[in-house]
Amino acid sequence: MHRVPANVRVQGRSSAGLCLASPKEEDPSGASRRAILAAGSVPLVLAGAGPVAASGAASSGSLPLVPKAGERPGDRRRRFGLQEGATPMPRRGWRAPAHRIPALTPRAADMAPGLSVSRIVKGCWQLSGGHKGDRGSDRTSGKGAQEDFALFREAGITTVDTADIYGPSEAIIGGYIKTMDADAAQRDLQVLTKCCFFSAGDMKNPSVDAIRKRVQNSTSSLAGRVPELVQLYWHDYRSPNYAQAAVSLTALKEEGLLRHVGATNFDTQRMGEMIRAGGEVVQNQVQYSLLDRRPAGKMTQFCVDKGVTLLPYGTVGGGFLSDRYLGMGAGEASKTINTYSKSKYASVIEQAGGWGWLQELLKTLREVADDKGTDISSVATRWVLDQPAVPAVIVGARNAEHVDAARGVFGFVLDGTDNAKIEAVLAKGRLAKGDCYEWERGGTW
Repeated sequence: MHRVPANVRVQGRSSAGLCLASPKEEDPSGASRRAILAAGSVPLVLAGAGPVAASGAASSGSLPLVPKAGERPGDRRRRFGLQEGATPMPRRGWRAPAHRIPALTPRAADMAPGLSVSRIVKGCWQLSGGHKGDRGSDRTSGKGAQEDFALFREAGITTVDTADIYGPSEAIIGGYIKTMDADAAQRDLQVLTKCCFFSAGDMKNPSVDAIRKRVQNSTSSLAGRVPELVQLYWHDYRSPNYAQAAVSLTALKEEGLLRHVGATNFDTQRMGEMIRAGGEVVQNQVQYSLLDRRPAGKMTQFCVDKGVTLLPYGTVGGGFLSDRYLGMGAGEASKTINTYSKSKYASVIEQAGGWGWLQELLKTLREVADDKGTDISSVATRWVLDQPAVPAVIVGARNAEHVDAARGVFGFVLDGTDNAKIEAVLAKGRLAKGDCYEWERGGTW
């Protein structure tokens, strides 16, 4: 979940010359299914083809192109402008038109019993307002935003993630649902939203009645759609009623007002407390990337043990894990830090290893990307998708121009050699000691 925490502020520049954000000192941090999401074991399905196991179906590191009826060996590669032995995705510096990218439909293991989602989830934080950017490419409101949902869905990205605090986001999704056939809306769209507690008053009374009104408001905005998942966000652990809130959401699940209960940015201790109190929490949305591997510790083990899944956001580190920043100096990079997200991830880089370490990581990712015929961001996203207990990741997008890049994540496979190269650079960084979102709450990185 992307949200500017009240306890984070921009505080000048780091030793590397980057503008940073860090937690304020005055805000200290105070069922039963086995996970089947072992890395590399989730099947991928090609449009018009059968399942292909990611664990070794494509030893060359790429998945086969989709054949046309009657095609002979080699015809597919010539159709896509590729030489024999070449990878199906374009090399660095060349962007394939949409019709040349294989129509991959990513499938996922269940996020929860009875809840199957696309492996790429369309994040809707960008629809909350303040993310319009260039007017010519803005598709964050009105008819344009609704039309883009259809393009994502046609590409196999059928799951959307929103929140009750994301401005008009839920209503925009509701507007799109109204344009859909009722059966298709139920079959081909999964809606994940959030119930967020920020104020002291709200956190004092997370009763069933109080939360029922909030969930009903979300459902109304979503054109009457009962959300598949409602994720609880709790701003301050010093108000200890988060377990009661999880139990209240579970009661509303029994009433049929939501299908599943999830969480957002909770640490391992509080996840355990909510589940022991009777909250049927099946998922936790967390920040997770090559820059921020905090979930890889005790949170992942907890999830594997309890049958809980992780839904990562921030997989490309606010854009720093991209070809744009390869070879860029810290001073030049600082000029690009013009949002809260950029500022926060610049600080994350300092915590994780510094700008020089990031450059070494980007060089390694570029080597892997060159071998796969893809880009750095796709490799970074694929690495997160391959982690245990991760059925899907959130990719935020202002418009449908990002559809092809999202699909490209499934055009290759990271093998043991690739992962060994990446791990060698990660080992040179600083391993986080804190749990998920602990640092953002004023605690330890």
